[in-house]
Amino acid sequence: MHVLVSVKRVIDPNVKVRVKSDGSGVETSGVKMSLNPFDEVAVEQAVRLKEQGVVSKVTVVAIGAPISQDVLRTCLAMGADAAVLIETDGSPLEPAQTAALLQAYLARDPADLVLCGKQDIDDDLGATAPMLAALLDWPQAFSANHLSVEGGQLELSCDADQGTLHLSMPLPAVVSVDLRMADLRHITLPAMMRAKKATITTLTADQLQAIAAASVQQLHIGEPPARSAGVRLDSVAALIDRLRALPVMQN
Repeated sequence: MHVLVSVKRVIDPNVKVRVKSDGSGVETSGVKMSLNPFDEVAVEQAVRLKEQGVVSKVTVVAIGAPISQDVLRTCLAMGADAAVLIETDGSPLEPAQTAALLQAYLARDPADLVLCGKQDIDDDLGATAPMLAALLDWPQAFSANHLSVEGGQLELSCDADQGTLHLSMPLPAVVSVDLRMADLRHITLPAMMRAKKATITTLTADQLQAIAAASVQQLHIGEPPARSAGVRLDSVAALIDRLRALPVMQN
């Protein structure tokens, strides 16, 4: 059984994000970057399935500039067997573009299961996995917090609006995972040193012939407005009067 995990290089979650002075985007120069936390959990789960003897190979795929090799080496140090970089010019891709590139790669190197993080912490979108499932015409599960393979079927627990949804799903399939799926392992120094020497397969988006024109144009990025200071009121009656005076209550 072959598992492919889609990963992304993002600004480290512990770094305060700053907007460029010209409003053209987010400042990444000199900023610590890391593996998207949701994708990191997906890699951990894939490696655990391999350790259980359920999976024979784990391949991680990143799409972006050549510098994205650093997160691929992190995945290799975690226990992934192979790493692939699909090189682009580094400009942000829409979920539909990412899904199309992954579909094209899967036509070259088929997999039985695709794992993705539930969302990326840079744009907070969670659309890539559902779009990829639609392109492949595979079943898909979103926000999974438990996954096992039993008798050739996926057994899943997924977060839902009214609790937890338990699913049984045939393979091949696409699953996006939540942070609660698995606790991350500690990467040892020998594993990281081996990952630094490992070979990373590189393809270009042009080779896959699947890159499409963007459908959304980014006009401007700005800081959110500063939060106004709170007001202390003397009584419940004063609070009610204040709430009634709000513009939203005037309609």
